[in-house]
Amino acid sequence: MEGDYFSEWLKRFSHHLRMRNFSPRTIASYEGAVKKFGYYLWIRRNMGQEKLVIYWNDLANARLDTEIDTTPMMINDFLAFLTSLRDYKATTLQRIISSLSSFYRYCYTQGVVDSNPLAAIDRPKIKEKELRYLKHNQVLSLFNSINNERDRLIIRTIYATGVRVSELCSINIEDIDFEDRIIRVKGKGGKIRTVFIDEDTLQDINHYTSGRISGPLFEGQQGKNISPRTVQHIFERYAPTGITPHKIRHSYASELYRRSKNLRVVQENLGHSSIQTTEVYLHTDIDERREVYKKYFPLSKE
Repeated sequence: MEGDYFSEWLKRFSHHLRMRNFSPRTIASYEGAVKKFGYYLWIRRNMGQEKLVIYWNDLANARLDTEIDTTPMMINDFLAFLTSLRDYKATTLQRIISSLSSFYRYCYTQGVVDSNPLAAIDRPKIKEKELRYLKHNQVLSLFNSINNERDRLIIRTIYATGVRVSELCSINIEDIDFEDRIIRVKGKGGKIRTVFIDEDTLQDINHYTSGRISGPLFEGQQGKNISPRTVQHIFERYAPTGITPHKIRHSYASELYRRSKNLRVVQENLGHSSIQTTEVYLHTDIDERREVYKKYFPLSKE
């Protein structure tokens, strides 16, 4: 509708995301994508396509007082422009498309646009990458190579529970039920879920905390919870190249699925809202695929 500008509706969209308990990082990512498209439209509409690159290199002179209503053709032009800059990978373009789709879906529910123009947009294909993760014995070897009690326990706790690094950092001692061997963690969107933990790791936690009954499990500066950046530094110091906290979470999920074949349990333990996110772990077990091939494919028996 005429007069409905990005400068106005981006603020409302951000407020909508905060009301839905989206994380500040996710909201910033959505805002950045919508702003880029708003700037692009403003330049095209006010300065002309021939000045697009000039203004894009100095967005301080661009503005958001342009109408949000647009067409799939203009969005395709925007994506083609980003691709021409060679600074945007397919995964980045996927995130931009998803962010714009959420924004226009919200605007549609508010009656600001007649339809979501992203519905007609093809998403760029992403080359499937095989997840690199450590097998169980390799994770145990990593534990044994670390002399520092805290650092070893941090990596062990991620593997024992499958928690995200942000969830690990927010764990307080009172969140741990030593009798039932469970930990209550705060996941994405502030959702609380229960994860399970083995007895040996609990004993290590009990020894490390020296009888403390409250406060952060892993303390950082000034007695506050440890920061995710500190955990990342620990991995950079001890883990093989490319192995991050998220890859240890992959190791947890892959081992649990390989042994249980229960994808629903893996999904719930990881805190995934969609089982499609969890399905990536179906493709990680090369040993299982090899055994099935040897057992059932006719040429392998000849």
